[in-house]
Amino acid sequence: MRNIVLKRFLQSSSSLTRSPSSRSTPFLLSSRCYAVSAPLAEDEAETVVFPREGPGFSYGLNWALAGKGVIVKDKAFRNLESSELQQRGATIAESLSGLPVHVRGSTVGGASELSKAQFGKLLKQVTNHISSISNVFVHDGTVGSSPKCDAKVRVISDSPSAVLSLSNVFWKTPTRAVSHDSCPLTVYVATSISPAAGDNIGLGSQGNKGFVAADIERSSLILCGKAFSDTNGIKEALAALSGPIISSRGGLPLPARLLVLGDSVILLFAPEETIQSCADSLVSADAGVILSSEGVAPYFQSGKSGGLDLFKLPATVVLASSDSSGVIPSVSRLSPGQAAYHFLAGYQNGKFTPAYSKGPSSIDPLELAKAFLSKLQENQISSFLINVNEGEKSITGKGLVKLVESTLSKNIPVFQAKGGDLQGKYKSFLSGKFQELPEEFSF
Repeated sequence: MRNIVLKRFLQSSSSLTRSPSSRSTPFLLSSRCYAVSAPLAEDEAETVVFPREGPGFSYGLNWALAGKGVIVKDKAFRNLESSELQQRGATIAESLSGLPVHVRGSTVGGASELSKAQFGKLLKQVTNHISSISNVFVHDGTVGSSPKCDAKVRVISDSPSAVLSLSNVFWKTPTRAVSHDSCPLTVYVATSISPAAGDNIGLGSQGNKGFVAADIERSSLILCGKAFSDTNGIKEALAALSGPIISSRGGLPLPARLLVLGDSVILLFAPEETIQSCADSLVSADAGVILSSEGVAPYFQSGKSGGLDLFKLPATVVLASSDSSGVIPSVSRLSPGQAAYHFLAGYQNGKFTPAYSKGPSSIDPLELAKAFLSKLQENQISSFLINVNEGEKSITGKGLVKLVESTLSKNIPVFQAKGGDLQGKYKSFLSGKFQELPEEFSF
């Protein structure tokens, strides 16, 4: 039976030849081969040829890729170094931003919805396309640098340039870690697929630069055209895909940034424009950290981490709000219940951004806020609320970093609104969006 299955796989992948004139295949890459007789009940006996494994050829990898719908036509190269990718034609691509991002299974906005049928049809197009390319490039990595709470990722690409770019996003992982993982993410990259791929599944024209498509249920991400160069769009989609996996492994995925001041590790939640103004002072300007019992880890690689990939548990959480009316004090101390409440609201000058997240997510903001409250209580993490836009004064950049630093050493008063009906606005918004808040949550 095993011989029959093997024969059918070899025939379906066009990788077994019987005449010198037929196309070369991934199973005939070496002159040093081993032959085994494969007698079949219905057919005459024939010989199946097995070559030695070598660069670009691995039985295990080829089978794993076949399980993902990609049949290797010639060679599949895994985890090549940057210099090796460049030897095979990789170039540094121009950075792009703002390409269309479509996500299926998102409970929070930030991307247009994609149907199950549309994603399935697109995935079929992409896997067929990659299977038609002679050389496939594979890269394994992780979202998050904590081994216990990370999300393993495998990139399958038709281009070495795409792998060169994406290898700078993920953390490194041991060989075979992805193969042994129970629920890895798969990233399919089709740089040379037809620009009509979006039209073919009913998404309409996606322009000539490509687009990003993700399916949280399938744990799959597709990058068409030049979408591999839109790092921000890719990280946004990866954060949505990896959230459920990280949560299932005991980690808490948060849209925060890491700020390290001396021996103090601080989680900073703030509006995007505020974050960008002090990006040079942060471990990474990318949104996304994993809080766990081990400590706190950034989602993605950063050259500014000083070689660290896992930081100790934060001593402080800082929630930056923006309130030009002056109702919110410049700096105030929050209880864990207040911190969870203000985190859930994400108030910014009359608008609310639940859980400080504008991107797509499959995790309910209220459940995230409840888990956030538990972490604050369990680890006795102190919390502060800073108004970065009090009246005409705007606090950004180094000014914000200095304010955070001084907050750690001063006796900061507890939060108390300066009049107005801001508490009523909070209550109206949250009660309209969420059915019931925990008793510990308070303004």
